[in-house]
Amino acid sequence: MEGETFASYMLSEKDWLKKMEIMRYLRKKTGIYYDNTVVFKTLITKMFLNYLKENYPDEDLDENLIITARLLCDCLKKENATDLEDIRSYACKGAEYLAKLGFDKRFCRICEGVNRYTIGENREPESDILELADQFGGMLLNRPERVGFKADEAVVLLKYRNLKGKYNRYLDKFLEFVNFVNKVEA
Repeated sequence: MEGETFASYMLSEKDWLKKMEIMRYLRKKTGIYYDNTVVFKTLITKMFLNYLKENYPDEDLDENLIITARLLCDCLKKENATDLEDIRSYACKGAEYLAKLGFDKRFCRICEGVNRYTIGENREPESDILELADQFGGMLLNRPERVGFKADEAVVLLKYRNLKGKYNRYLDKFLEFVNFVNKVEA
């Protein structure tokens, strides 16, 4: 299609599993960051959005937009980054890259807001969801320097360390969601 950008192509695809196939292809073609951690965090995001839809039907969230943002927000992340500057700048650099692919300013701002290094206040609501899935999912996963935390430990760290003193409009609902999932698994 003439005038179609990668952004319009990706956002027009509504099936999140097909979006992941597109991401695998994009990784092969461009070398963007896309691995099992992205898939895992996207699954957490999808499950949380389903929980919100079921339990808070008045929430007006664009699931397609959020899933697309979750898949792409780490696009310039470096695997096992140890340089503090790389850790602090990957989301901002990724947002700049996404703008070149045709994504609008708001979408790029949502992706940049996955962490609070460059956008600390006046964040997009969708960024709060990305932040929760990113931090919680990251704590559950094994890292080279540590074993993954249990869900209840990750919740405590999320609430009392990572987001202590920070406003995240979905934190309480996310904690309810994790508690719900833990009860279902028990």
